[in-house]
Amino acid sequence: MRVLLSLYRNAVQKYPMSLQAAQTGLLMATGDIVAQTVIDNRRFLDLDAGRIARFGAIGVCLVGPTLHVWYGFMERHLGATGVKALVKKVCADQLIFAPSFIVVLLSVIGLSQGKSAVQVKEQLTATYPDVLINNYKLWPAVQLFNFYLTPLQYRVVVVQTVAIFWNTYLSWKTNPNQGKIMVPEDPNLTM
Repeated sequence: MRVLLSLYRNAVQKYPMSLQAAQTGLLMATGDIVAQTVIDNRRFLDLDAGRIARFGAIGVCLVGPTLHVWYGFMERHLGATGVKALVKKVCADQLIFAPSFIVVLLSVIGLSQGKSAVQVKEQLTATYPDVLINNYKLWPAVQLFNFYLTPLQYRVVVVQTVAIFWNTYLSWKTNPNQGKIMVPEDPNLTM
């Protein structure tokens, strides 16, 4: 275990953006797998691989790099330590970053599903208020912990680990079967 932690520590110092992008993609794909198996009640062999790949690609190309840059920006401009810096970072993250990034993320998810701009706007109008409210139920506490206890280079992995559950929720909210628990047919029942 120590060897793995040492390798990770070295990799995150040598390739911070690339590693954080890759781990975010992996963890976002994991969230979609959880959504498909637990919420949609699909068997592992029946998972929508394209949907998993899209969620993973959004993590690699958008979420991971964006969080890396955002956390670095806050560390440089809002302070690295102290209660005042902590409060500024949580407020900036939750009052500026989160509301705007949720719009971007939900839009990119919709576009990756092949939806038109009009359909993306409709989905955004339908889902954004719930997603933002639920964001405020989870992320301020997570970020308070994260910004206070976690060194900068590990913040993305901490957030993305918690975000397995968040990404499961986002996958559920943004996919066609949203709100419908899929019950597999029982082959023993006949009509």
